[in-house]
Amino acid sequence: MKREKFIKVLTAGSVGAATLGQTQASAAIAASPKKVLMNVGCQSGGTSVENLEFKARHGVFNIDGGAPNIIPGKGWDLDDSMRKREACEKYGISLDAYHWPLASSGIDKAVFPNIMLGKSPERDREIEMLQQMIEVAGKTGVKLLNYNTTILPVLRTGRTTDPKRGNALYSTWNYEEALKRNDPKTIAGDVSIDAMFERITYFLDKCLPVAKEYKVKLGNHIADPPTPVGYRGITRWNSPDVFAGIKRFAQLYDSEYHGFNFCIGSIAEGLKDPKTEIMPIIKWVGDRKQIFNIHLRNIKGGWNNFQEVYPDNGDMNFLHVVRALRDVGFDGMVMPDHVPHHADPAGTSQAFSFSYGYIKGLIQAVTDEVKS
Repeated sequence: MKREKFIKVLTAGSVGAATLGQTQASAAIAASPKKVLMNVGCQSGGTSVENLEFKARHGVFNIDGGAPNIIPGKGWDLDDSMRKREACEKYGISLDAYHWPLASSGIDKAVFPNIMLGKSPERDREIEMLQQMIEVAGKTGVKLLNYNTTILPVLRTGRTTDPKRGNALYSTWNYEEALKRNDPKTIAGDVSIDAMFERITYFLDKCLPVAKEYKVKLGNHIADPPTPVGYRGITRWNSPDVFAGIKRFAQLYDSEYHGFNFCIGSIAEGLKDPKTEIMPIIKWVGDRKQIFNIHLRNIKGGWNNFQEVYPDNGDMNFLHVVRALRDVGFDGMVMPDHVPHHADPAGTSQAFSFSYGYIKGLIQAVTDEVKS
């Protein structure tokens, strides 16, 4: 080969190799893990000295503090809210969230029933109080309100004993068993999914502008569990296709203050193969920046038949879940939510303690992946 031709070939090869190397490097950078922004959190126990010391001992320094005292006919007590923040600060704990009083206890026990009953003008007065609560949260420095939009309560049919985990008791839902009980309808009667969404948008139309003003995010928790159409007269907004319901709710508003108290367990309850199906849901909602809070609850089973178990012995691999949350830039709290039961008087505290440590270990693991 002549020298001139050899040099051209060598140069082309070098440029090609360099370009390939740059492409591979760029791909490696694009695929590299992102910075970990999440923290272990909790929503149980409130802001008593006993609970705050319990949280600090277990390395939990971000919490949902429950809720301030209610002033009848007005809303939350701002002075009580500020006292809660000050109590947390003594232990280096950040008061990140409150429970908005739209709960999962069902319409028959609701503090503000008329919003999900769609009953005017009563719901308008309730909405005014919810707006005042957003203001109190904002003035306190609380940046998230977690809430539910349910008519039926959390549904379970019993508990299952696990002799391999010290006779722990797992809350269980079996739809066929539930049908045998023939439970009655609620005071709401029959409510379609479209009616559910109308009632949700009616109050969010009025609350989201206030949330934007005070920079407080509103995180909705899906109904637990997703159920077949018309169960006890109700079609839940996330049922029967849980991902479709999540997408419909997410797309109601283009607002950074509209999103989810993203319960991994409740979503998994609506899936046939939670281990694989949960991942694209995290990706879709996470890329939209609508995951505001995480309930890290594992289950065995899925649609219409499941048990709530410990975070390490369910069907989902939570290392993969927490890694996926990291990679979509989730920056909120990762909470244990429902935990297994036990007759030991300290059984609940033991289950929470285990869950805190497990979550902290997962976060440390995905953090070390970034460093390596």
